[in-house]
Amino acid sequence: MPTRRFRFSNPSLVTGGALVLLILVVAAMAPYVAPYGPNQVDYNAVLQGPSMHHWFGTDQLGRDQLSRIVFGARTSMEVSVGALVVGAGLGVPVGLIAGYYRGFLDTWVIMRIVDAIQAFPFLILALVLAAMLGPGSRNAMIAIGVGLVPTFARTARAQMLQELGKDYVDAARVVGCSDLRIIFRHILPNALTPIIVQATLAMASSIVAEASLEYLGLGVQPPTASWGSMLQSAQGYLQLAPWLVVFPGLALVLSVVSFNLLGDGIQRWFNRKLS
Repeated sequence: MPTRRFRFSNPSLVTGGALVLLILVVAAMAPYVAPYGPNQVDYNAVLQGPSMHHWFGTDQLGRDQLSRIVFGARTSMEVSVGALVVGAGLGVPVGLIAGYYRGFLDTWVIMRIVDAIQAFPFLILALVLAAMLGPGSRNAMIAIGVGLVPTFARTARAQMLQELGKDYVDAARVVGCSDLRIIFRHILPNALTPIIVQATLAMASSIVAEASLEYLGLGVQPPTASWGSMLQSAQGYLQLAPWLVVFPGLALVLSVVSFNLLGDGIQRWFNRKLS
């Protein structure tokens, strides 16, 4: 009975969590899920529509679209998770330290740098950095991750300011805990839920940014399967083979919606827990 009540009270968390888990499992098990190799060419099956042999059809080289979408999920998750690690790994400590010490360091140094980065639209900044660093999955991770830093820094700083006045922080100071121990051992665990919510939303943004970089040739390079490069190569076949655009586009939309649903569900759970 409690499980059923939880399911109906927070469908976003259940639905989003299930879809995200499915995407991650498919990405991790890509070699076992995909019916063909992602770069397996069959010139006898060029631009075939969806069929029993090729559920999502084939592309201009006869490659199975379902297999490439499955391996594209792995590419998307690898780059997006890597970007998330960069963004959170830099932004969260910076935000916590700024909020803890406040004063000149916070107001005139750290947050002004964060404001300067945030002045650029996220996707534009990622494109500029990727163009400067050059194509490749690692450079795409760095470019997208740097764009995520301001969001995580502001979220962590806000949580730090909220937690600073609580009794457990004063108690930790009284017993002689160092600043770093107070920040990362005592305050960070109590500030994690909003950061986790932000991480799920950042994953959705990272997936879109990663696909955009690949569409422009600034992400992983062919013949590696990726949703963005599949959409780019399909633009010349929109009327002849529309399935080349439809299925990668649906995979991209499903991934973004899934992470947004998960973030919304976690936020609702957190708000309900507080109330």
